[in-house]
This record gives sequence, structure tokens and C-alpha cells, in this order.
Amino acid sequence: MNDIVHGLGSAAVFGALGVVLLLLGIGLIDLLTPGKLGHQIWVERNRNAAVLLSSALLGIGGIVFTSIWTTYDSFGKGLASTACFGVLGLVLMAVAFWAVDLLTPGRLGEILVDPEPHPAVWVTAAVNLSVAAVVAASIS
Repeated sequence: MNDIVHGLGSAAVFGALGVVLLLLGIGLIDLLTPGKLGHQIWVERNRNAAVLLSSALLGIGGIVFTSIWTTYDSFGKGLASTACFGVLGLVLMAVAFWAVDLLTPGRLGEILVDPEPHPAVWVTAAVNLSVAAVVAASIS
């Protein structure tokens, strides 16, 4: 029974950290794009913005999952590893966004929240997931 209680406590702490990292991801995408992201998705029903945010959240979720799955025997080291790799993933996604913005015509943030469907959102979503996969694969 003690193992179950200990496991539930660990899951709650890792889960809370995962939620914090996901919220940071939402904030990051909101900073990278013009306007209020929540309004664009939930009020204006902007699919481009939704795909962009979804890809970032899936990427961060994958990093957090991998970090927890391969966690150190020490709870503290595992928690620190998850936080560090999660933040690294967010930073690298922002850098990749910036690089794509530099290499493509127009302002990427504006294109990605335009109400008209745009293929750039799929490219940017693929970049988010690819960056997250690289970070997740580097976790040992």
C-alpha cells in the first residue's frame, strides 16, 4: 500500500510540473503570435492557431513523457531533469520558430493566426514536433 501512495504522490508532482510546462508552452505561442491566442482559438475558431498550439503542446507532452519514463532513480533528479528538458524544448521551439520566420517570406506569427487556412501552419507544426522529438531522444 505504501508503494501506491508513494507512486500517487510522485505522479501528482510530475503531473503538476507537466501542467506548468504546458502552460508555459501556451504562453510561448501567445508571445510568438499577434493577438490573444485564447480568443483566436475559442472565440474566432482559428484553426491555424489551434494547429500551431496543438503541435507545441504535443511536443512538450512528448518531452515530459520521455523524461518521466526514463527518470533517474532519485525522485529529485527525475523532477529536475523533467523541468530542464521541458524548458529546453520550449526554448528550442522558439528558436526554431524564429529561424523559420527568418527563412520564409512574410511575418510567420501573422501568417499562422490568419483566419484563412495556410500551409505554413503545418510546416511550423512539423518543426515543433521535430524539435520535441530531438529533445526527447536526447534524454537518457
